Amino acid sequence: MTAADVITAWDAADPAAIHPTRRVSEWAYWESGKVQAGMLASVIPDGAKVLDFGCGDGRVAIPLAALGYEVTAVDSSQRMLDRLTDRAPDLATVQATADGLAAHLGRRRMDAVYSLAVLIHHSYADCLHIIGRLRAATKLGGIIVLDWPVSETPEEADSWIGVTTWSRERQAEACAGIGLEPVDSELPWGVYRAVKP
Repeated sequence: MTAADVITAWDAADPAAIHPTRRVSEWAYWESGKVQAGMLASVIPDGAKVLDFGCGDGRVAIPLAALGYEVTAVDSSQRMLDRLTDRAPDLATVQATADGLAAHLGRRRMDAVYSLAVLIHHSYADCLHIIGRLRAATKLGGIIVLDWPVSETPEEADSWIGVTTWSRERQAEACAGIGLEPVDSELPWGVYRAVKP
C-alpha cells in the first residue's frame, strides 16, 4: 500500500466506517474524541500551537481546541475537512499530505504535533517519510504523539485498513535518525520530544 492508496481509500470511505465506535453510536464516536483530547492534554503544554495530522472529521481536533489549544487540523482528504468545517467552522484546516506541511508552515514550527491512526496503515518507508515531515514541523523540544505500534512479530500492512507494526529495535533506530526522544507517559501512543538527530 502506498500513501496515495491509503488517502484514496479513506477519501472514499463511508463516514460510518471510519471508526469502530461509530458502529455503537454517533455520540460514542464524538465522546471517544473528547477522551483522547483529554489524554493528549496530559502531555501537551497548555495553550500550545498544535497540529493534528490526519485529523479526519475532527473527532479529536475539535475537543482539543475546546480545551484552549490553537489547533491546526490537517488532512489530505477535502471530504474529511469539509465534515470537520461543518461541525467547527472556526477551526483552522489545511488540506495537505506530509509533504505539503512545509509549504503551509513556512519557517513556523508547532509546539506539538499528533497523528493518531495514520501511521498504522502505511508501509515502513511511507511511515518513516511521514514521521520525518512531522518532526520537521515541530519546534526543537516540542512534543510529538504518534500512534506507532510495536510488536514482537512486526509486519507491514497489506491493505488500507491493515496495521503496520514495528520491532522495538527498528523503531528506536528510526527515532535516533529522525530526532525523536521517547518520553515516559501513560498514553497508549508513543510520546516523543523533538531533538536534533
